[in-house]
Amino acid sequence: MRLHQDQLQVLLVFAKEDSQSNGFCCACEKAGFKSNIAKTPESALESFLDKRHEIVIIDHRQSRCFDAEALCRSIRATKPSENSVIIAVVRKQSDRDETSIMPLISAGFTRRYVENPNVMACYNELIQLEYGEVRAQFKLRACNSLFTTLEKSQEAIEITNEDHKIQYVNPAFESMMGYQKDELYGKELIEVPINEKKSDFLDSINSCIKTGKEWEGVYYAKNKNGDNIQQNVKIIPVFGHRGKIRHYVSISRPCNDNNKVEKQCERVQAESQTDIQSCRHKDRRKGSLDVRSTTSRGSDGSSQRRHSSMARIHSMTIEAPITKVINIINAAQENSPMPVAEALDRVLEILRTTELYSPQLGTKDEDPHTSDLVGGLMTDGLRRLSGNEYILSAKQVHPSSGHLISSLSLTDIPPRIAQAMENEEDWEFDIFELEAATHKRPLVYLGLKLFARFGVCSFLNCSEVTLRSWLHVIESNYHAGNAYHNSTHSADVLHATAYFLCKERVKQSLDQIDEVAALIAATVHDVDHPGRTNSFLCNAGSELAILYNDTAVLESHHAALAFQLTTRDDKCNIFKNMERNEYRTLRQAIIDMVLATEMTKHFEHVNKFVNSINKPLAALEENGGNISDDESVKNILTSPENRILIKRMLIKCADISNPCRALEQCIEWAGRISEEYFAQTDEEKRQGLPVVMPVFDRNTCSIPKSQISFVDYFITDMFDAWDAFADLPNLMQHMDNNFKYWKSLDERQLKTLRPPPE
Repeated sequence: MRLHQDQLQVLLVFAKEDSQSNGFCCACEKAGFKSNIAKTPESALESFLDKRHEIVIIDHRQSRCFDAEALCRSIRATKPSENSVIIAVVRKQSDRDETSIMPLISAGFTRRYVENPNVMACYNELIQLEYGEVRAQFKLRACNSLFTTLEKSQEAIEITNEDHKIQYVNPAFESMMGYQKDELYGKELIEVPINEKKSDFLDSINSCIKTGKEWEGVYYAKNKNGDNIQQNVKIIPVFGHRGKIRHYVSISRPCNDNNKVEKQCERVQAESQTDIQSCRHKDRRKGSLDVRSTTSRGSDGSSQRRHSSMARIHSMTIEAPITKVINIINAAQENSPMPVAEALDRVLEILRTTELYSPQLGTKDEDPHTSDLVGGLMTDGLRRLSGNEYILSAKQVHPSSGHLISSLSLTDIPPRIAQAMENEEDWEFDIFELEAATHKRPLVYLGLKLFARFGVCSFLNCSEVTLRSWLHVIESNYHAGNAYHNSTHSADVLHATAYFLCKERVKQSLDQIDEVAALIAATVHDVDHPGRTNSFLCNAGSELAILYNDTAVLESHHAALAFQLTTRDDKCNIFKNMERNEYRTLRQAIIDMVLATEMTKHFEHVNKFVNSINKPLAALEENGGNISDDESVKNILTSPENRILIKRMLIKCADISNPCRALEQCIEWAGRISEEYFAQTDEEKRQGLPVVMPVFDRNTCSIPKSQISFVDYFITDMFDAWDAFADLPNLMQHMDNNFKYWKSLDERQLKTLRPPPE
């Protein structure tokens, strides 16, 4: 809630214009406040009632002109003055003549100002008022709005202090429990017979909320007439000064109407002979207020419609797996001991989150390198548009552009380039040697060779000339000026993808259409990358962030642009001769793989791969020994769902395989990604945008620490899982060697890529 207006209003009451009144006028102008001047009590009161000033400054020095204290009492007698600050300007006095401030306080003044016409002194006084008393008054005004909302809420709300003495109840609470406010205020909860009889149950609630945790559940309470009322209750501790719990807020709703719905649901469930008692699902709604409560108290008709809708929802037989799991847990809670029921409550809270696969940082929160990396790579920014739009600088190159080398073919590749690609089937292949040989255009050459090795032209039924034009168009739309996300990175990911496709377990899993999709996805997966993260684009309010609603912005753009560039001209349309259904299947596979490179779902992809593929394979191997030809293994490897998971994992590992490359390549890639992050931080500071990864400041960043964090958090688990599937001992050895290298630099407190020369 906004706590102050755009421009504060100040009323200056001075019978005569002098240096003091002029000082406050200038100070108001300097502070950006709007001021009015009144010379008589009558005009002052009239002006105040018209403008309702936040600050009133009254001259108390000229008692012969008007009675300042009487004027203050008159203003305080009006309703608008509740949230105004009134200042008395008094004369300087010696220590001997110092008088009590109590008469001013009694008259209604907030504080006094000892005369000092200096503009800066007046300005400082106004600023202190704005950030002190005035802001406090705005908060009190906001509290009135919040209490109005509580008064209209349909849910019963009770607020107690830290000693469990009742401070507030709303009308809904009075209606539900039969008590009046005056009967409750100031009393301890134990004095009011509204608690459940089971002392152990109450102890468990108290032990939860006293540690600062919310408690939510169902219990019975007695109303004033002694009747038991079953309630859905949520108790929330409120922290105050010094981080101590100062209040408890209890939000309750009776379960009477829900019981009718539950019985209807039980009949439906019995008829369908299902073992999931979804109708017994306890209402654990997180919102504290009914949606209708801010406007009206509702009606019986609307309540019945709502419960009728809930009954239909609960009786539906179409259920997602997670819904079934939640319903089973709810059913198990019914007859469980209290400790078990509470443990299941915590399980349900975890299951209801949408980020089931994103781990909590835990102690790693203390490491700024890990926090910044995770925050920068796994979020879409602060969702705050600044108005500074980030414009993509690369121009899309038409396939007929004059600088394209139209005569290039596999048969006439220059010798130096051919030599640089001789060992492209090995993991030790040096992409930087090819980058130098091709003058930073390695994607066309490596693409031609790899696509030929996998028979891509044959599968697509397109000519080598079309493929060559397509590779030129795609490479031309990578930004050569990017330190990291350029066509060399794309060629590196393409090489890793081809390498993984040749592993035996991968070949058993994927068809040729999967291989072609993987090679194309690797080629286009970062096309037109601006060298800035998704978070940056969202914070800058870029056109792409607006187009894709701040969700997977870059990955969506890469996939969409790849197909736009491909299909807009027959000269480079490698899909033009494909049968429609086969093209649709290929297109969906490419899009899915490109979107899988978005880091916000990193842990989801890895966990699904491990649980759907690695664990079942491990279980079979434990039971059957050598099972390479086993039908069960084939079913695991070739099911449509698992083939999707394998392709996602493949391109993810290829995309961030830098820590698993040979040491010199690993160091080079680390320097390039760091430089790109440094440039982003520089631009964020220039444009006044939120700095997404503050640790990547080129003047202070430790590159070894950032690499250690990246490997620890993202790489190790993912490549352990991929190695268990595809058998990659050489990659794991490189990763281990590289990690030790970064550790050695960090232990020497070095922040650079390499140690200083001896």
